[in-house]
Amino acid sequence: MGAPAVAGDPLAATDAWFLTHGLSYFVPEQRRGAREALRGRRTVPLALLLGAVAAGLGAALAWLTGQPSVAPALMISAGMVAVLGYALTALRARPILRWALARTFGSLRTLLPMMSRALPLLLLFVTFLFINAEVWQVAAGLSTGTLWLTVLLFALLATGFLLVRLPEEVDRVDDAVDDDFLLRASTGTPLADAARDLVADPDADPAAYAEVRGFERWNLILVLVVIQGVQVALMAAGVFAFFLVFGGLVMGIEVQASWIGLEPGEVDAAPLLDRVSVPLLQVSTFLAAFSALYLTVSTVTDETYREQFFGSVMREMERAVGVRAVYRALRERDAALGG
Repeated sequence: MGAPAVAGDPLAATDAWFLTHGLSYFVPEQRRGAREALRGRRTVPLALLLGAVAAGLGAALAWLTGQPSVAPALMISAGMVAVLGYALTALRARPILRWALARTFGSLRTLLPMMSRALPLLLLFVTFLFINAEVWQVAAGLSTGTLWLTVLLFALLATGFLLVRLPEEVDRVDDAVDDDFLLRASTGTPLADAARDLVADPDADPAAYAEVRGFERWNLILVLVVIQGVQVALMAAGVFAFFLVFGGLVMGIEVQASWIGLEPGEVDAAPLLDRVSVPLLQVSTFLAAFSALYLTVSTVTDETYREQFFGSVMREMERAVGVRAVYRALRERDAALGG
């Protein structure tokens, strides 16, 4: 953990402030620990062990189910879980995830208006796919392992897109830093007084420390990825629920069976839900995953959606970048003075 807050020590108090605001890599001790955990002598043996265990479990499950696609799906899922677990422990990312999740679920009241703007057009578009017999034949014909693998593919594509585009959001923030930016960002933080002193000092230039690089840059990117991922997942869950209800209301088992070329008696219904068939569950899952990818791309590339989804989060990021610049300038000045 970072250094505990000490009365009268703005740097130690800021370390604690960073940790409570999901900025663990802004603390030098946390950053060094994460860098050490990424060294090959620690990660390579763990990766090899995980790969061997996942491959064995995947092969066994594929043999038991008779579905070869289960093996790569299980291996990818195990890899994702392992990366998440390693990040939360050795890579000191727990404060990042905790703050991002708290920030997302704490603003659900603002998420509902965003959903009311984003979902209608999406549902109008995807509903045409839902009532298309060819889509039913494709989605309902997928085995469990293949459907699982397809959902993972959509999720990886969405995550990869975010990791490519979101660094641009960070660059926009640190390019706009000046003295007024620093004073505004530091208000209400442990460095408010230090920011005023540094800005007033003609020999100091705290804005020169604004560029965010390395682990600190990835800290901000990960916050955005988690927040955006949770928002998109909630919307995708809404799409999934909508199609289950819509399909159960307007499509009987007979219609669902005819679209996939089966007799009504050959279509299994879900327990206690005689109008919700297994093919309906598969089609709803497939379209919900596709919708998540579509939403991910739209909310980053469309200016209207971008402001709705990232507006308040970007203000938090501006504060983080401003406080970091003052923090680094203060550390440099103290080091120069032998403090």
